[in-house]
Amino acid sequence: MIVITTPTGTIGAAVAESLRAAGAPLRLIARDPSRLPETLREHADVIVGSHADPAVLTTALTDATALFVLVPPNFDAPDVTEHYLGFARPIAEAVRAHAVPRVVAVSSLGRGFDGPAGLLSAAWAMDDTLESSGAAYRSLQAAFFMENLLHQVDLISSQGMFVLTAEPDAPLAAVATTDIARTATDLLTDTTWTGHQDVPVREPVDHTPREMAQIISETLGRPVAYQQATLADYRARYASSGASPAVVDAMIEMAEAQTAGVYPPARDGALGTTFGQWCASVLAPAVADRGRAERS
Repeated sequence: MIVITTPTGTIGAAVAESLRAAGAPLRLIARDPSRLPETLREHADVIVGSHADPAVLTTALTDATALFVLVPPNFDAPDVTEHYLGFARPIAEAVRAHAVPRVVAVSSLGRGFDGPAGLLSAAWAMDDTLESSGAAYRSLQAAFFMENLLHQVDLISSQGMFVLTAEPDAPLAAVATTDIARTATDLLTDTTWTGHQDVPVREPVDHTPREMAQIISETLGRPVAYQQATLADYRARYASSGASPAVVDAMIEMAEAQTAGVYPPARDGALGTTFGQWCASVLAPAVADRGRAERS
């Protein structure tokens, strides 16, 4: 029995669907089961509630052989680390109580970085807590999500540009969320691994933002430029979106850590979706859809 948290989110849904297609017995923890596809509702045991709730975890983890953990974002959180630990602590206790043998969680690349890293530091605190559960543990160390650029489809489509805080010519490790889901699925269906291990999940070659702009331009067949935002601009954007002061501070710390080189360089032989492949399969269709919507 494999237990999946956040099965209605992008990554959790992909993991759940892959496991369903493989015929694995599934138990899903969902706040709103109506958001689950009918195929999952029919083929999985659905537990209604939050995976921060000890009572929900007691039900969900009975006879479980593996658990997938992803902490959902909360832009209203008064303390980002405590938001992560609010899930990690009861999960660790329940895993220990039910002797769940294996846990896989989505964390961040750069664990061991010497300095504050905002949201990344919160994810590493989660790792520490889950490792104390007694289960074998795999921390999926994800880089910058390529899908973050989908929030800028309007800007790319209408103004031919995208904006980050990263230095234009400094490599930025990135990952397609499909690779995170694939790696999680492989681990959850493998009953042989033991111990604790950080598993980097990233594209094979790191690109600078300027190189990313060139790849996007070549994929879309029109110029797209990169513009570096100041941290003040970044802070103002998140503050105006309604994020709590703690979340805004955590986003700024994460951006500062990325600029300081929190992500180690890619190793030779790394596998994964390239940025060019992602642009062709995900970004280009999204930009095309936006263009059609603007013309209609």
